[in-house]
Amino acid sequence: MTEHLNRRDIDFMLHEWLDVTSLTSRPRFAEHSRDTFDAVLDLSEDMATRLFAPHYKSADQTEPYIGDDGEVVLLPEIGRALSAFGEAGLLAGTFDEGLGGMQLPNTVARASMAFFQAENAPTTSYAFLTVGNANLLTTYGTPEQIDTWVRPMLEGRYFGTMCLSEPQAGSSLADITTKAVPADDGTYRVTGTKMWISGGDHELTENIVHLVLAKAPGGGPGVKGISLFVVPKVLPDGTRNDVALVGLNHKMGNRGTTNTLLNFGDGTYAAEGAPAGAVGYLVGEEHQGLKYMFNMMNEARIGVGFLATALGHAGYRTSLEYAKVRTQGRPVDDKNPESAPIPIIEHPDVTRMLLAQKSYVEGALALLLYCSSLLDEETTGPPEARDRTHLLLEVLTPIAKSWPSQWCLEANSLAIQVHGGYGYTTEFDVEQNYRDNRLNPIHEGAHGIHGLDLLGRKVIMHDGEGLGVLVEAIGETITKGREAGDEAAEHAEALAEAVGRLGQVTAAVWAPGDPKLALANATAYLEAAGHIVVAWMWLEQVLAADAAASPEADFYQGKRAAARYFYSYELPKTAVQFDLLESLDRTTMDTDPNWL
Repeated sequence: MTEHLNRRDIDFMLHEWLDVTSLTSRPRFAEHSRDTFDAVLDLSEDMATRLFAPHYKSADQTEPYIGDDGEVVLLPEIGRALSAFGEAGLLAGTFDEGLGGMQLPNTVARASMAFFQAENAPTTSYAFLTVGNANLLTTYGTPEQIDTWVRPMLEGRYFGTMCLSEPQAGSSLADITTKAVPADDGTYRVTGTKMWISGGDHELTENIVHLVLAKAPGGGPGVKGISLFVVPKVLPDGTRNDVALVGLNHKMGNRGTTNTLLNFGDGTYAAEGAPAGAVGYLVGEEHQGLKYMFNMMNEARIGVGFLATALGHAGYRTSLEYAKVRTQGRPVDDKNPESAPIPIIEHPDVTRMLLAQKSYVEGALALLLYCSSLLDEETTGPPEARDRTHLLLEVLTPIAKSWPSQWCLEANSLAIQVHGGYGYTTEFDVEQNYRDNRLNPIHEGAHGIHGLDLLGRKVIMHDGEGLGVLVEAIGETITKGREAGDEAAEHAEALAEAVGRLGQVTAAVWAPGDPKLALANATAYLEAAGHIVVAWMWLEQVLAADAAASPEADFYQGKRAAARYFYSYELPKTAVQFDLLESLDRTTMDTDPNWL
C-alpha cells in the first residue's frame, strides 16, 4: 500500500528543521520527549493505515442517505474508525491534562492529524471539526459549559460543528437572519436555517454540539448584532432539541462527511408547551459571537490547508509509485522499436510533473507546520515575543488556507495526468483525491475573500506592521541563505528580489487611496504573496538539508531538486502578477455585467 504521507518528511520537518523537541523545556510540554512525540506519530500512522484508509473509496461510493426513520445512514466503518480515534485520546491531544488531554504541542498534533487526512480526509473531518469546537469552548465557555460539552467531545462521545452560513447569505455573515431570543430560564430560543453544515447530522455519537451564530436583540445591524450559542442536538436531560435535518447536500467529492441543511426551532421536535425555538446557551457575551467564532474559523482555515495538503500528498505519492512501475515509450534518443519500454518516471516531462507536485505539497506542508509552530510560540513562548508571533500568524493564515487549496489541487490534477487514462477512472484513488480536494478552495472562505483579507486588512494592519513582520521574518532566512553560499545564496537573492517587489507593490496599490481599486485584483496579490512565502519555506528546508549529517543522501537531494524547481518554474510567475497589480488595472471594475 502506498504511504500517502511521507513519514521521513514529517520527521525532517519536525526534528531537523523545526526542532520540536526543544519545546519540552517549557513547563506545558515538560512531560514529553522525542520518544513520546514519535510514539504519537507511530500510532497515528498505524491507525490511519489500518482503520481509515480501507474505507476511503467505499465511503465515496456509498453516499450518506436519510433512512426511513429519518436518521442519517453512514458506512459503519466510518463510526468504527472514529471511535478508535477517540479511544486513543487523539481528540484530546493538545488539551490540558485536567480535561483528559496529552498537552501535545500543536505542531505535533497537526502532524498526527495529517496522517489521517492523507488516508481519508472525509472521515477525519468529523474529528477535526470537533477539536476546533472544543478549543473554542475551552477558550470562551464557562466551566459548566466545558464540563457539559467539551469533556464528552474529547472522549469521542459527542462531535461538534460550526454553523455560520445560511442559504441566502453564504459567506456574508452580516446578512444572516437566524435569531436568538432570551428565555426566562437564562437560555435562548434560536430560530433560523443554516446551510452547508459539515457533520451537521449523523448517528456516529450520542450528541452533536452545534456552535451557532445568531442575532440577539439590541446588537445593531450587520456583524455587530451576532452572538454565539451552543445549540445541541440533544439537551442535557436527554430530550431532543428542536434541531431538524432538512436534507443532505450531494457533493462532487468529500462524500463521507455529511453536509446538511438544518432548521433550528421550526417545531419539528418542539416540546409541548415550551417556547418556540431550539434551546441555545450563550457563549461569552452577547454580540461578541463573530469575534469568538473567528477563533474556530482561523483554526479551521489552517486545518483546511492541512486537508488540501494531505490530499495533495496522497495524489503525489500515488502517482510517484505509479510512474516507477508503469513502462511506456522509449527515450527520445533511442528509436529502436525492439528496445524495452522504460518506466515513465524517466521521461523528463513526467519528472517535471512529479517535481511540481513535490514542490507544492512539501512546500505547503512546511508552511502549515511552521504556522502550527507559531501557535506553540504564541501560547508558550517568551511573553515579550508573543505579540509579534501572533501578528505573523495573522498575516500567514489567509495564505495557509488558500495557497495549499489552490496548488495542492493542481498537484492532484498532475497526479491524474501522470496516470494518463487510468487516472481518469475510479480504479485509482487520484481521481477521488481531486474531487475531494476541490472543496478546499471553496469552504472557510474562497480565494477572493482571503485575498481581500490579506491585502485589505492583514498586511496594512497597525500602519503596515503586518507586512513588516512578514518581511522581517523572511529577511532572517535570506540572511542565512546568503551566508550559506552556493545554491542557497542564489535562492536567497531571488527571494530578496521578490520580497522587495512585494513591498513596492503593496505601497503602489494603496497609493491612490481608493480601496475599491486597491482590492480589485486582491486574488493576484494573494497568489503572488503565497508563492513568495512558499519559496521562503523552501529556502528554510534547503538550509536544514545542508545542515544534515549526510547532506548528500537522496532524501536531501530531493529537497534541493524540489526547491530548485520552485525557484526556477514558480517564483518567477510572481513578476507578471506584480506587474498587473502595479498597473492598477481596472478591467474587472470597468466590465459591465451585461457584457458577460
